[in-house]
Amino acid sequence: MSALHFTVTFLLLTLLLEVNKAKSQSFIGVNYGQVADNLPSPAATAKLLQSTSIQKVRLYGSDAAMIKALANTGIGIVIGTANGDIPALASDPNFAKNWVDTNVVAYYPASKIILINVGNEVIMSGDNNLISQLLPAMQNVKNALDAASLGDKVKVSTVHSMTLLKQSEPPSSGSFDPAYGDMLKGVLAFNNATGSPFAINPYPFFAYRSDPRPETLAFCLFQPNSGRLDGNTKINYMNMFDAQVDAVRSALDAMGFKNVEIVVAETGWPYKGDSDEVGASIENAKAYNGNLIAHLRSMVGTPLMPGKSVDTYLFALYDENLKPGPTSERSFGLYQSADLTMTYDVGLSKSSSQAQTPASPATEKTPATLSVVAPSPEPKKASWCVPKKDVTDAELQASLDYACAHGIDCSPIQPGGSCFEPNTLSAHAAYAMNLYYQSSGPDPSSCDFSQAAMLSSSNPSTNFLKWTSAFYCMNTIVNLILYEYLALYRL
Repeated sequence: MSALHFTVTFLLLTLLLEVNKAKSQSFIGVNYGQVADNLPSPAATAKLLQSTSIQKVRLYGSDAAMIKALANTGIGIVIGTANGDIPALASDPNFAKNWVDTNVVAYYPASKIILINVGNEVIMSGDNNLISQLLPAMQNVKNALDAASLGDKVKVSTVHSMTLLKQSEPPSSGSFDPAYGDMLKGVLAFNNATGSPFAINPYPFFAYRSDPRPETLAFCLFQPNSGRLDGNTKINYMNMFDAQVDAVRSALDAMGFKNVEIVVAETGWPYKGDSDEVGASIENAKAYNGNLIAHLRSMVGTPLMPGKSVDTYLFALYDENLKPGPTSERSFGLYQSADLTMTYDVGLSKSSSQAQTPASPATEKTPATLSVVAPSPEPKKASWCVPKKDVTDAELQASLDYACAHGIDCSPIQPGGSCFEPNTLSAHAAYAMNLYYQSSGPDPSSCDFSQAAMLSSSNPSTNFLKWTSAFYCMNTIVNLILYEYLALYRL
């Protein structure tokens, strides 16, 4: 490779990675809870957020100091009304107007407010008076935004608990509790008419707590597992997050609201708990949040919503030391409020050298991250990571999901992608497994996939392109150069 070829490759690779990085962060948000007496200053928090790839922050209220501190940062801000404000918002349009003027108009557009949540988990609160006033409150807030010419810029919604689902397994049978059917139809009609999202709080941690088997933990942490088959769709789900989100998707579709988008308003895993709280540990919290972030960045989506990532707000930025309940309730913070250091690294820092965490504590692997280094004096012999001939479909699916959840771009094997054909599990798995391997060094240990893969010196081929390995199945010069560089110089 000539010096010019190397320079061009270096520049193209750098540009490609930066573009992909910029594209991949827009759906990652974080919750900023304030049930604490030891939080950093709003200015310090704003500076911390700017040092990360987090692009959105959700406030449970409308803290003026925090909204001001986020001005001119470009970070999207979700604010909320208190449940206690719902009656006044519902009955008095002037109260709603004053609330919007005080908490939105006063700061917009310098502070990039994007969504107002009217209350939190109201429908499952058991307060029938509050429940009946939720929709009128949402409508009055929307009317106030319209009057301020912000109705098309700031959306209005509310946040729901997963307990709103009467059935969630299998995901295709997801349905809402009919006891709340009429109320929910009104809220969903509002979401549909205004283009606002349906916000939900899925927590695989709680699912594991009620079923603390090793296979359940692996399923919850995006780690290799046999999956859970949906007998209706024949989809084998490989992680709890996708299963929970798709159960919500099915429930929305069943009610006729197929166009209402889903937002994950909260999800997380505690890094510490009481002695009787199974699963609350730094290792599990790092695995869940790190693998979730990698899964979102892969853009593989969920089985019912492929090829895109749901906007997801991680819980939480800091611990909230005044929260009541078990220790786990006060141990979700990704950062320590005392010194702003990471509780554990899940690759959110812009300067982080890794964007993901290992998927399995038993066989820790550094997931796919690309870095540019000087070429070796001698080109290395190219090798490919391919599935073994005797692997089962379940093993292929597990390997495919594992690879796509760890930072590689699996969009080419989605419908309409340049590598979607041949549309077979074996072809798609071969693509993903080899791309993961090539972008991990290539490191021989990254071509294991629970002993479902092997290294080969022979490049597999298809009838059309002559290549099924990851980087040859691309249509752009950039990716052809990128593959040549990786294969020859073992980046």
